This record gives sequence, C-alpha cells and structure tokens, in this order.
Amino acid sequence: MTDLSIVIVNWNTSALLKGCLRSIYGQSDGPSLEVLVVDNASSDDSVAMVRREFGHVRLIESPTNLGFASGNNLAFPLAEGAHVLLLNPDTVLTEGSLSTLVGMAQAHPKAAIVGAQLLNADGSLQASFGIYPSVWSEIPLVKGLAERIALLRLGRNRDADPSVRPVDWVSGACLLIRQEALRAIGPLDESYWLYTEETDWCYRARRAGWEVLLVPSARVYHLARASSGQRFVFSMLHFYQSRVRFARKHYGAAHAAALQRLYLLKALMWQRQPERSPLHKAYADLSDEQIRKAYGTLRRALASPLTTYLESSWS
Repeated sequence: MTDLSIVIVNWNTSALLKGCLRSIYGQSDGPSLEVLVVDNASSDDSVAMVRREFGHVRLIESPTNLGFASGNNLAFPLAEGAHVLLLNPDTVLTEGSLSTLVGMAQAHPKAAIVGAQLLNADGSLQASFGIYPSVWSEIPLVKGLAERIALLRLGRNRDADPSVRPVDWVSGACLLIRQEALRAIGPLDESYWLYTEETDWCYRARRAGWEVLLVPSARVYHLARASSGQRFVFSMLHFYQSRVRFARKHYGAAHAAALQRLYLLKALMWQRQPERSPLHKAYADLSDEQIRKAYGTLRRALASPLTTYLESSWS
C-alpha cells in the first residue's frame, strides 16, 4: 500500500503549482507516494503544464470551480495511500517534511490529523494552528488568555511528546489525515465553499475521540494568499461567512448570530480605520479606498438575517 496520497486543489496558480510539485518530487528520501491534482476550471495553463511536465501526476479536471472542500472530496475516493495530505499549490516543501509528517502520524496512532509548521517566504513563522472560531475567540483579551492557558496546560503535561503539539485545528495548507480517520469522520463539509472546512474537520475528529497535532519540525513554505489575492473581496466574504457557518453548525443559531453581529461591528471599525484592518496587513498594495470599499461590501453582507447570510453566494 502506498504510504501517502497528496491531494492538491488548484485554481489559476500554474507557476506556483509547478514549484510545489517540484518540491514534492525533489525530496531525497521519503514515503512512497502518489500525487493527485484537482484543477478547478483554471483559465491559465495549469492543466497543460501538469500534463507537459508531470505526466505521472493524476490530473482530475473539474468543469467548474468547486471550491476547496468539494475539490478535495473529488479526489479522496481515488486516493490509495494509508495517509492523505492536503497541500496548497502555493506551498514549497522543505527537505524531509513529508517523512516527518508521516512518521509522526505513525508514531501517534490516536492522531487523526497532523499539520506542518508553515513559513512565510522570508522563513519567518506563519500562523499554522488556532482555537475554534467563536464569539470568545474574536475578543482579543479572551483569545490571548485562552491561548496562554492552552500553552501552560501543554507545558505541564510531562507525558507530552515535545516534537508535537496538540491543538484545536491545523491549517489546511498542509494537513495530513490518516485514511482510517477519513473513513470514520467522513469527507470535508462542502457547505464551506472556502475557508474553515479544515477547522470543522479537526473539530469533528476531536469530537470522535481522535487527536489533532501540530508538528513544528515539519516545515513548509506557504506563499499565503497567492490564490485568494486574485479576488480578495470574494475571499474575505467567504472567510467570515465560513466562520459564522462553523458557529451555527456546532454552537447553535444564537451564538452564530452573535458572532455575525460582532463581525459587523468589526467591519464598521475597519472601514473607518483601514490602516488597522486585516486587509491592510494581508495586502500591503491595497489603497485605503479599496479597503473601505471592501469592508462596505462585507458590512452589507453581514447585515442580512442569519439564514439569508449563510445562504449567500458571491461571484
């Protein structure tokens, strides 16, 4: 049996996908693997590039853009590996990272999911895990306290393996799940079109009695927002909707509505102070006027009733 099936969902990132695939096949030693690329109706030369330069990759062409969850789910029935790795096309693996992830999964049989430590292009650490979305996690003081308590709890656990860190969720940019767990908890929830689907997966795994681990020694460069930057307003709208969807699914309508209102207040604040907004930090090339316009769009979406908001779609 193959050790590892790598699934990459691609949309118009041909050059980045090429770099990602080269980093996979450039590993000097590692698990036996297969690579499946799901192309979400790219309009660039992604498909032609894969066929031309990586003929051994299994290419799955979708006639429409299915989003992240549905794209991955399309490949899962074809994945033959004992483990399945979700990998963004805008990632570059460091030497030995695949071996480390598979090895840690094998060493921790209770772990359904293990994730890598992501790096920015300059080698600095990138956020690779977090706590579950909720009203409380959006309040800075409460969030900071919760994270510090979690770290203290981990530090006091003398039996904890220092090479791994139990966390709520790990980033789907590089996330390994064992086939046994995938069969037990099921595929990604396709109601999440973009973002938070991996958080939901991790939540379901932990509810089923599995562990979710971050492996700091498995390092992967993630050129974040390479795809989302193509349509930053579209991506932002889906980001907040998916977090409210998570709250609705797991905490109920009242909590989700409260989270929606909190995001509405934040959107108003960021529209008035674009220099303090997440968009300003994420996309340094955006003007203040572009940021104000984006948050105006977000405000209008968030002002809808909860059910209407969760049923909204954007193109």
